[in-house]
Amino acid sequence: MIGRLWGCFNPPTPPKSSDAIKFGVLGAAGIAPLALFTPAKSHPEVVIQAISARDRSKAEAYAKSYGIPEVRDTYQEILDDPNIDAIFIPLPNGLHFEWAVRAIRAGKHVLLEKPSVSNSTEAEILFNLPELNQPNGPVLLEAFHSRFYPSWALFNSLVDPAEVEHVESRSMIPWWASNKDQIHFNYNLSGGTIMAMGTYNFAALRLLFGESPEECISCDVKAYTDGIHDKCDYEFKATFRFPNGGTGVASSTLMGETVMKPSWVTVKTRETTIPNNNLPVGQQQYQKRELTLQGLIHGVFWHRIDIKEINEVRTKDGQVVRQWEETTSRKAYTWKEAGGEFSHLPGETHWMSYRHQLEQFVNKVKGRKTQFWVEREDSIAQMKMVDMAYERSGLGPRPTSSFK
Repeated sequence: MIGRLWGCFNPPTPPKSSDAIKFGVLGAAGIAPLALFTPAKSHPEVVIQAISARDRSKAEAYAKSYGIPEVRDTYQEILDDPNIDAIFIPLPNGLHFEWAVRAIRAGKHVLLEKPSVSNSTEAEILFNLPELNQPNGPVLLEAFHSRFYPSWALFNSLVDPAEVEHVESRSMIPWWASNKDQIHFNYNLSGGTIMAMGTYNFAALRLLFGESPEECISCDVKAYTDGIHDKCDYEFKATFRFPNGGTGVASSTLMGETVMKPSWVTVKTRETTIPNNNLPVGQQQYQKRELTLQGLIHGVFWHRIDIKEINEVRTKDGQVVRQWEETTSRKAYTWKEAGGEFSHLPGETHWMSYRHQLEQFVNKVKGRKTQFWVEREDSIAQMKMVDMAYERSGLGPRPTSSFK
């Protein structure tokens, strides 16, 4: 593990190609080094070229720390630069819509931090911009990095949506890593736990059921009521009903226990019949499965897939003849470990989820085949689910930008 993580944060740095994608970064965000700068080091077709922040001196210090050659006075100057090919947007949630639209209208490819926008109204507009439908037009990707990691791909492949009965997913940030002054608790910037961490859990539910929920049955929240941070949830638990009759539960907190706990998702399947030619005539084997992915969000640090098979042999009249359980575990830090259909995919042990994501983004921009992607319809469905939960909670969806 130590060697793997050392490689993640100290990756090899191959020479950059002459046609490398030059990124401009909007904002000196804390997530940018993890999400883009470090992964870009090992990608021969990516260069971090320029950055702008609201405070020029902050941008200059930031650029010096991370070896970014150019600093601009405004975000718009980066968009207007013909030398910039792609834009990374790690701004506060409430600014995503405006600057993603501006970047696409400027003809730039966009890697957009999740959640993509503040609500489904913005999502419908952004992901249906006419520029995105033009031949060789801009590429837009909502940066759901965890969905590009081998452990998630393997876990998802082990689940048949038609058999899913219940899914539950949990994430957290400990109390000492969060405070009221952060943008997570600024309603005008579309703050809240559902937006911050819950989006991961919501996406897991949708993908494992293979559909969007029909209804948010309940959404219990804990939110500040001090007149300053109102409407921003710091903890929530939401229950959804899906078209196949199954239920999904998502929960998260920004004020969690002292010790950081892994994010996780558990799937419980309906009972299915299992072919077993060794059974006497009149007996049938039945099985339910319970699958858990520990380490849903940052699988590179640690993860484990636990697969429990609950078996029962019954006679035609329902008499139980035998019961037993079988439990196995798997890990997939690489595509080779994931095996099967994934074993041939490119990647190194030191690639974290952000590096896998960057690989696919570059492939899309270069017109090459992508093995994984977050489609535009997917991002719209995601924000509809977020709105559904906020409406049920009583806090209401996050505000829509006034930008046109």
